[in-house]
Amino acid sequence: MAQQPEAGRRAPLNRERVLRAAIALADEGGVESLSMRKLAQELGVVPMALYKHVPNKERLLDGMVDTVVARIDFPASGSGWKDAVRGRVLSARRVLVRHRWAARVIESRTGPTPAVLEYLDAMIGTFRDGGFSVDLTHHAMHAMGSRLLGFSQELFEGSGSADPNGGTDPSGAAETNDGAEALAEAGAAMAAKYPRIAELAAGVAHDAESVAGDRGCDDQFEFEFALDLLLDGLEKLHEQGWTSAGSTGSAAT
Repeated sequence: MAQQPEAGRRAPLNRERVLRAAIALADEGGVESLSMRKLAQELGVVPMALYKHVPNKERLLDGMVDTVVARIDFPASGSGWKDAVRGRVLSARRVLVRHRWAARVIESRTGPTPAVLEYLDAMIGTFRDGGFSVDLTHHAMHAMGSRLLGFSQELFEGSGSADPNGGTDPSGAAETNDGAEALAEAGAAMAAKYPRIAELAAGVAHDAESVAGDRGCDDQFEFEFALDLLLDGLEKLHEQGWTSAGSTGSAAT
């Protein structure tokens, strides 16, 4: 009689299962807490078993990025270029809000991963199929930048507390009562030194739940505001038949 499989036998280890488990761990504790040892523990295997599927942590992160990017929706059939680009970008945004570590990991890659390249190639195709010249498409891709993947690259890091010299408070002093007083004094000193920055910071509020990653200003409203400005501007240039050769600006790159 053939031997029956053991009840509850663990699914065989493969690359897809490794990546799914790594993404779940990063979602739960942040990508900084992810290690090959912790991942092996989660999967119930020895660390060496992982290396058959991902040779090192950098390749693991590459695979995680590709898995996340592959979850971005395709545009609806028959969409015009503007709706198609906007729809895919906002889908990318929804994916990154679910996986808040992903934006930083995408930025940390030394080059685009295969899924990112495929996504960008499709975006270029959307512009070209919409009638954009190669020239305007080139500049559109530069202008859109990281927004194509659902996040905005801010001028400064979103974490840390400002000191009076414009830096951050690495000591974590704000977590104590004395630190809170020091932070308040530092904030007052900074406001006196940089009044326009203080005015702007005091006059805006952001929805932390809709931020992708740790960029405090990159909430959903700010993201869509910038995205729509860019798309409206590109639409206008496209309708005008704009070329960089006829532009009065600096030479195109």
